[in-house]
Amino acid sequence: MDSHGCRTFLTSSTLDRSDCQGERSEEEVRAEETELFTKYYTEWKGGGDRDESYKNIPRFYYRLPAEDEVLLQKLREESRAVFLQRKSRELLDNEELQNLWFLLDKHQVPPVSGEEAMISYEAYLQVGEKAGPKCKKFFTARVYAKLLHSDPYGRISIMQFFNYVMRKVWLHQTRIGLSLYDVAGQGHLRESDLENYILELIPTLPQLDGLEKSFYSFYVCTAVRKFFFFLDPLRTGKIKIQDILACSFLDDLLELRDEELSKESQESNWFSAPSALRVYGQYLNLDKDHNGMLSKEELSRYGTATLTSVFLDRVFQECLTYDGEMDYKTYLDFVLALENRKEPAALQYIFKLLDMENQGYLNVFSLNYFFRAIQEQMKLHGQEPVSFQDVKDEIFDMVKPKDPYKITLQDLVNSCQGDTVTSILIDLNGFWTYENREVLVANDNDSSNTADLDDT
Repeated sequence: MDSHGCRTFLTSSTLDRSDCQGERSEEEVRAEETELFTKYYTEWKGGGDRDESYKNIPRFYYRLPAEDEVLLQKLREESRAVFLQRKSRELLDNEELQNLWFLLDKHQVPPVSGEEAMISYEAYLQVGEKAGPKCKKFFTARVYAKLLHSDPYGRISIMQFFNYVMRKVWLHQTRIGLSLYDVAGQGHLRESDLENYILELIPTLPQLDGLEKSFYSFYVCTAVRKFFFFLDPLRTGKIKIQDILACSFLDDLLELRDEELSKESQESNWFSAPSALRVYGQYLNLDKDHNGMLSKEELSRYGTATLTSVFLDRVFQECLTYDGEMDYKTYLDFVLALENRKEPAALQYIFKLLDMENQGYLNVFSLNYFFRAIQEQMKLHGQEPVSFQDVKDEIFDMVKPKDPYKITLQDLVNSCQGDTVTSILIDLNGFWTYENREVLVANDNDSSNTADLDDT
């Protein structure tokens, strides 16, 4: 066939195909498009030639969309939002909780225990049937057994059960609320995520009404640091939502919703306005040159101004500084460590500073190196230095390490004496308190006896 014949044949076949397509219905065209899209999409995703094992092994890994995959990211965000909304609708609202309380009260079984109304297992199941599908998960034998204590009739307290339900609902509400800030959708919050959560929470906390808006950023920084200092010991820059819910910090923060919170409770609560202003005020007072940063000399006035220079040297060697000076965030870690010396996270912070050679343990040399600075301070104050050998023996007796020549971080934590040991080594005031503990106890006893006599 010549070239002219070829052209004629191709043209006629193309026309024939066009005629056929014109005769096809719109549904057939769409079906073909869907089929082709599915085919090419499957090939693009690499699912064309899958191993037979894929039919038996369920998929357990889902790749996160890359930054340039905008459509996939949007799809993921929308699907997460829909999922969280559905979970939120599954929770009991105020009206349903009131109805539950009414049903429980109606089915109480006498006699009352003290002042508490009680309910039997049979009545408990009856309430479960009437309370509706949302309540079904609370009316199980397992939950009943958890709340069953020493009632001779085998009943549980209605109030305890209702509080249990309220706590569960609150936990799920809070988890959903925190998950909305989980940008990555991986069940953890980054520092910026938690900052956004707390910033938007401030207007809902009456105890923070007096805070100036200009102070909000410092307040948020102060609050977030406590979460990350204790819940992110490896400094990964993210903490699990599960860990946030499991610890008591969120309870402390949400306690600020109470408009009648006592002054004592506010002072002991890290998240309260007085506490945040106290910590920030101390930072400003230490910053003598008003450059917004703290030098080693400025930090040496912290607290009772009795921290040793050797310890402060180690702080500035190990912690993040800018041109040899400490910013507010690093200062907050320092304060949290020194104010919570009994806590493992605080001990880990201080232990890292004491372990100069990163050996993972403290030996006699390490202890002597830091205690020498305490002895020098004692001389400066006109006191007779205490023998290191005596102090060393007391430290090893207190800690009782597995290895008689080395003290590990775990040894310090297990001994429950970590706060005392670290105070002896880094703070003259801490050492003096330990050295005069018997006198201080005697004085406390005398004071209490005098108070008792005055009362009589």
